[in-house]
Amino acid sequence: MKDKKIQLFIAGDSTAAACPAFEAPMAGWGQVLQDFFSDKVEVCNEAMGGKSSNSFIEEGRLLSISEKIQPGDFLFIQFGHNDQKSYGTEPYSTYQACLAEYVVLAHKKGAFPLFLTSVNRRKFGEDGKLLDTLGDYPDAMRQLANKLNVPLIDMHTKTKRLYEAYGPEKSKELFVWLKAGEHPNYPSGIQDDTHFCKLGALEICRLILEGIEELQLELGIYIK
Repeated sequence: MKDKKIQLFIAGDSTAAACPAFEAPMAGWGQVLQDFFSDKVEVCNEAMGGKSSNSFIEEGRLLSISEKIQPGDFLFIQFGHNDQKSYGTEPYSTYQACLAEYVVLAHKKGAFPLFLTSVNRRKFGEDGKLLDTLGDYPDAMRQLANKLNVPLIDMHTKTKRLYEAYGPEKSKELFVWLKAGEHPNYPSGIQDDTHFCKLGALEICRLILEGIEELQLELGIYIK
């Protein structure tokens, strides 16, 4: 049993999901996270585009994780972007209730839940500071983490710092910003301030690893 890998499951939305080849160079952070760990950790990326904390459960995706997750594994939970949509949740009621279900499942299976607040969208004000587009969702997750004693990596705060360090113009390099004819997948070009390119996904992973080390999680010893 000593050789058993630690599985790291990701439950989340398109910002974490593995993007299909026809969406390249778009990349979710979950698809590059494995590169940062030794082979003792196996990243199982279950994140899916368009999912909210409730729709992920309703579609049986959490159930699917529950069938595979083992004692000592980790469950990374990051929702918020799509919870803002009509099919989503309300921050301090249904959102927290759904997030709590992920925690209950992890504990029941002897696994470790970890909350990650949503990554920011790239939206700058005229003063060069990032504008918050995620409403009360990050705060609702922080509040619940505190109440349930679940470790939390505050990606909302960390990505604000990251994007502002890059600045309004250079931060486009983290996202899928392409001119017409620049990439065969986007012949007309694209200006996407939500989804990352590979560079952006790698930067997000570095912030997550920083968070793992700050929390002194056991996972930290397997970071390359």
